[in-house]
Amino acid sequence: MMHLYPLKFKPRFFDKIWGGRRLETSLNKEIPENELIGESWEIYDFPPGIVKGSTDWASAEIANGPLAGRTLHWAIQEFGKSLMGDVQLTGEHGQFPLLIKFLDAREDLSLQVHPNAEYARTHPGAHLKSEAWYVIENDPGTAIYKGLTKGATNKSFADAIADGTVMEQVVRIPVKPGDCHYLESGTVHALGAGVFVAEVQTPSDTTYRVFDFNRIEAATGKPRQLHVEQALECIDFTGQSSKPQVRSHVSHPFTTVTRLVTCPYFKMDKVRFKEGFENRVPYDEPVIWIMLDGHAEVKIDGMKEPISFTKGETLLLPAEMKNPILKTNSDCVWLEVTFPTKKSWEE
Repeated sequence: MMHLYPLKFKPRFFDKIWGGRRLETSLNKEIPENELIGESWEIYDFPPGIVKGSTDWASAEIANGPLAGRTLHWAIQEFGKSLMGDVQLTGEHGQFPLLIKFLDAREDLSLQVHPNAEYARTHPGAHLKSEAWYVIENDPGTAIYKGLTKGATNKSFADAIADGTVMEQVVRIPVKPGDCHYLESGTVHALGAGVFVAEVQTPSDTTYRVFDFNRIEAATGKPRQLHVEQALECIDFTGQSSKPQVRSHVSHPFTTVTRLVTCPYFKMDKVRFKEGFENRVPYDEPVIWIMLDGHAEVKIDGMKEPISFTKGETLLLPAEMKNPILKTNSDCVWLEVTFPTKKSWEE
């Protein structure tokens, strides 16, 4: 029987009106020439018809080891609990519960909001989306937009959309590398120009735009579609959804772990390891590592070569691996994403 091992995937690139080339210059990814790539989907799994142009499952292709060429969805079906442990899949189709991306904003993204669970339940085709941004790199003086200014109401916001002053009612937050922002569904937000982030989100692409900086799409010669009516129904005007997360730190001689996000859908930590660390990987549930810097490897009993990973790569560590040993070949930094299990969902 095949032993599972840390899985890498082929990224899926998306040309965007606001995209750039930082995936190439900062993470050494081979992206299409002469295209402005705004998104790199690192780990994804969508049923037929959800991703534009797909008639079959749009699921990340495994890029390493004996399973290369197979998809994430195939692996979920083939290995079940050995891959996913007690993590609950999403929806009636048994979908992987997270979408992992990099976003490169050469220009401001549209001001937008995503539906919450209540809205999604009552509107077919709408899916809850909560997400977190970790700032990898940014130009001087750049910012994100998150939440509403004090006193903003549904009416004042709608009026501001109509008269073109809506950005005056949105909070601008300067950013720097290492910042992390959780964007709960219902939070009005936009990624600002010059900001490059890793994104962890629930697997939904339901986005309601309220303002797009008056841009014109080259392909159509028209502005992109807005969704003002839907957005006004979804926006949290109480301010509760845009409260910042509280960080915590745990330090050991070889490692430091900083909790960045705790939410119902995932937890995200920033992990630093010193060069020369070697120890068993301690998990019995799946874990995602988003490599930000350094070089490390995981050895698995029964495999001739270790699984090596470096800056810009994303790994899915299965719940069951045969004696996995982590070794850092340099100082390393990565984001570690973990899932709620069935037990924690029931509590």
